[in-house]
Amino acid sequence: MADQMSGSLTDDALLDLVQRQTLRYFWDFGHPVSGMARERSNPVAGYDYLDTVTTGGTGFGLMAMLAGTSRGFIPHRDVLSRVTQIVDFLTRVERYHGVFPHFLHGATGATIPFSRRDDGGDLVETAFLIAGLLCARQHFGATSSDETKLRAGIDKLWHAVEWNWHTQGRDVLYWHWSPHHQWAMNHAITGWNECLITYVLAAASPTHPIAPEVYHRGWTASPVFRNGQSYHGIELPLGPPFGGPLFFAHYSFLGLDPRGLRDRYADYWAQNRAHAMINRAYCIANPHGFADYGPKCWGLTACDGDAGYNAFSPTNDRGVIAPTAALASIPYTPAESMTALRYFYEMLGEDIWRECGFADGFNRTKDWVAPSHLAIDQGPVVAMIENHRSGLLWDLFMQCEEVRIGLRRLGFDSPRFGEVA
Repeated sequence: MADQMSGSLTDDALLDLVQRQTLRYFWDFGHPVSGMARERSNPVAGYDYLDTVTTGGTGFGLMAMLAGTSRGFIPHRDVLSRVTQIVDFLTRVERYHGVFPHFLHGATGATIPFSRRDDGGDLVETAFLIAGLLCARQHFGATSSDETKLRAGIDKLWHAVEWNWHTQGRDVLYWHWSPHHQWAMNHAITGWNECLITYVLAAASPTHPIAPEVYHRGWTASPVFRNGQSYHGIELPLGPPFGGPLFFAHYSFLGLDPRGLRDRYADYWAQNRAHAMINRAYCIANPHGFADYGPKCWGLTACDGDAGYNAFSPTNDRGVIAPTAALASIPYTPAESMTALRYFYEMLGEDIWRECGFADGFNRTKDWVAPSHLAIDQGPVVAMIENHRSGLLWDLFMQCEEVRIGLRRLGFDSPRFGEVA
């Protein structure tokens, strides 16, 4: 994976370079024992970054590795070996009603508490992981013994997740359960945000499904679910004012194909494109006068900032641009995202281009660049660029018969429903 810095690369060559370089985060920096994705690339207070692996970030990393092998960056057999390593490790770690914790120790599999009471199952992180695993199951479809065994191992993990346990018998899903604190977190998963995939997989489960009412009465029971207002002349169907951080349009849709995806609440392609365009328009308007904001330099989402990690958005703007925001929006804003990519690489590259792709964030007003990469920001760059280029992860995930059944149960319509698994 050779480094290169040039202003004369074609679009395809530049996309290849960014995908290949960003993939290093998962391939070269993956944990040597578990194969899982480390949470971040730099030391911080509170945990050992070299041994702290992330459940959701690993799901994103799995998708990135599938994109990498489809591009010929990594041999098929090597990715098969790495995915098998991850699945074998996951079968041995402690789970909570089949649900994985947010963080694990990458060598021992022990749960690393995310916070004092968040020391058990994290349903949303588990959903991100399962989505990546299902893509891998579909990708490794050969009849050979190693691929057959891998698919069976993935199904065992998928079928063990007790999604319905996380309703507490009510019409909503809850994010956390702890063996020490039980439901003390009491965090209902309501929208609009990054968690749609959790409800889709919960409805799709062949072993522990939720009833459709949990989606319709729970997910939508939020004052920021419906929007319908216009920002910078762009109507936003769902979500908080100005849409919130851009990862809302990325995490659930690394596998879930928004093209033509509709239910009674929204057209999800229209939702995600509007969100990305509003975010960009806000950066162009730049009401706070931050340096470098404009049509070539835009994108507000959760990332490391000069004052610490934060979920940046138009209503929480501190001058921090996250490259993942514009780059992972490329299916929705292809021309606008390519413009940003060229600016990040050609104009800011010496400052923000690193061994594993772009730095997590930067603040040009304060002349600050993050010393870090984060798994949950790196993965969407590779996966969503691939979805823009080939639709690979969307194809793999939507090939899952269970997913299509779950979407139908919740009242979705999609052009994918006529496909044969």
